[in-house]
Amino acid sequence: MTDQKFTPRVFSGIKPSGGLTLGNYLGAIKRFVAYQDTDFETIYCVVDLHAITVWQDPAHLADATREVAAGFLAAGIDPERSVLFNQAQVSEHAELGWIFNCVARMGWMNRMTQWKEKSGKNAEAQSLGLFAYPSLMAADILLYHATHVPVGEDQKQHVELTRDIAQKFNHDFGIDFFPETQPVIEGPAMRVMNLRDGTKKMSKSGESDMERINMTDDADAIARKFRKARTDAEPLPETAAGLTGRPEAKNLVEIYAGLADITPEAVLAQYPGAGWGVFKPALADLAVERLAPVSAEMARLMGDRAEIDRILGRGAERAREIAAPILKQTYDIVGLLRG
Repeated sequence: MTDQKFTPRVFSGIKPSGGLTLGNYLGAIKRFVAYQDTDFETIYCVVDLHAITVWQDPAHLADATREVAAGFLAAGIDPERSVLFNQAQVSEHAELGWIFNCVARMGWMNRMTQWKEKSGKNAEAQSLGLFAYPSLMAADILLYHATHVPVGEDQKQHVELTRDIAQKFNHDFGIDFFPETQPVIEGPAMRVMNLRDGTKKMSKSGESDMERINMTDDADAIARKFRKARTDAEPLPETAAGLTGRPEAKNLVEIYAGLADITPEAVLAQYPGAGWGVFKPALADLAVERLAPVSAEMARLMGDRAEIDRILGRGAERAREIAAPILKQTYDIVGLLRG
């Protein structure tokens, strides 16, 4: 193999199913925005092909895709500084995904935690796409020779699989072509939990709307949900160690830290021994200050769907400028004829 230097490049994406939550914002989008001020090239994608691994209402999918794009834009993604597009407009994703289906091993897919969780006891009734989607995720990343992927802890396994696929491809063809992408897991609130049960992840599909903060919630809804969030009977501790075994307390402190761009320790230093009657209103006020402008801008953007479509279309053109040469080289390496 020959050594190849790869351009420092970040890739990540969000699936358009169920709407964006505070978990998407703190665990992903807010970090995506920050990468625009680094030396990395930044590529962000609405991964709509991943959404259809389970059935989606066609009438709603396109607007769900636009809503995620609106969330990116409202939070501060600049389509001139970053490449922003939806996956279905760049066919190279699906093409490289097929090649990686032929590189990845069945045993690797069977070990994926999310497959086990999502398939449940009726795995044979699930779609092949749901089983194989981690190889498409690897294609999403490696199609751009992305060197880093900001992810939550629950997605780390997928980036590790991406590394496995890159390594096997490079080994099989005796070439140093795909980078060994690094997962980037950092900062507070990387895994935002349910506001009614701190042992469960905040989810778009939770039974009660009070469990989550939707990025489309207005100021009143944001404040109400935080004021009614479940807590325990004890006041805040003075150190982070005192949050052990207190999932709801830990979740709210980490959300505050994520919104304020400080550490959980700094939050506790501001509110040592505070009761929930003091802390939850303060958290609600901070959340409204940071999130309400984003939800308002999302609403404005969704009022001009043609403009969102234009931005995504231009982003797809820019994405293809990077992706097409890499896919062509991949075909050449594999020995596939392509005019």
